[in-house]
Amino acid sequence: MASKRKFTRAIVRTPCLRIAEGLTTSDLGKPDYDSTLAQHAEYIEALEKCGLEVKVLPADERYPDSVFVEDTAVLTDRCAVITRPGAKSRRGEVAAVREVLAGFYDAVEEIAPPGTLEGGDVMQVGDYFYVGLSKRTNASGADRLIDILRRYGMDGTPIHMNDMLHLKTGVNYLENGCLTITGEFTENPVFQPFNHIEIDSKEAYAANCLWINGTVLVPEGFHRTKARIEAAGYETIAVDVSEFRKIDGGLSCLSLRF
Repeated sequence: MASKRKFTRAIVRTPCLRIAEGLTTSDLGKPDYDSTLAQHAEYIEALEKCGLEVKVLPADERYPDSVFVEDTAVLTDRCAVITRPGAKSRRGEVAAVREVLAGFYDAVEEIAPPGTLEGGDVMQVGDYFYVGLSKRTNASGADRLIDILRRYGMDGTPIHMNDMLHLKTGVNYLENGCLTITGEFTENPVFQPFNHIEIDSKEAYAANCLWINGTVLVPEGFHRTKARIEAAGYETIAVDVSEFRKIDGGLSCLSLRF
């Protein structure tokens, strides 16, 4: 399971003025707009430190959650797949992303109704993809994605979920056979072949780390998680995403990497 991936680009979208109206299950209060801009700039800087050329899309005031651009597409080295978000208020976000990705990909596929799929439910391990069945991603959407992947020489499997918003809320692949993992996924037999970096329940939010070209971005303030990832042999960069956490966002949600 040695790492073979190399990312060169990322796409992000500037937070819009209406970000405080975004969907959320948290009780952490409303995000402050100026703080989200500052944290977003720090996030872009971290991506650039990892060697990525970052394309910054303008804020879209029609969609409060549009900063979480990862949910709009699944990107592979052979094709891009435009999703169909399970949150109806977010479905309009995909049109602009489709247009941007057409400039980078010759093959752009789509998830069709009745399927729903959000990128936060998709975890890539080499040419294999784990697709969480959540409140945002249904079986039809997962099956459609897997069918597309197979046409391009890849494969995947659906993962049944009970508790978490997205698959990558609780499990993320750090390459080299390692996962950050917490909660309901810890005992899932599908993930037993991997080396686990178990994340304590008190730091469960930090399970959503982001591997980019050998460096792992870790949310700032989760010192135990950061130490465990470093003990596993990874370099880390701590990034403050506390404002995005207030609307159920994390490190992976804020970009599309390819």
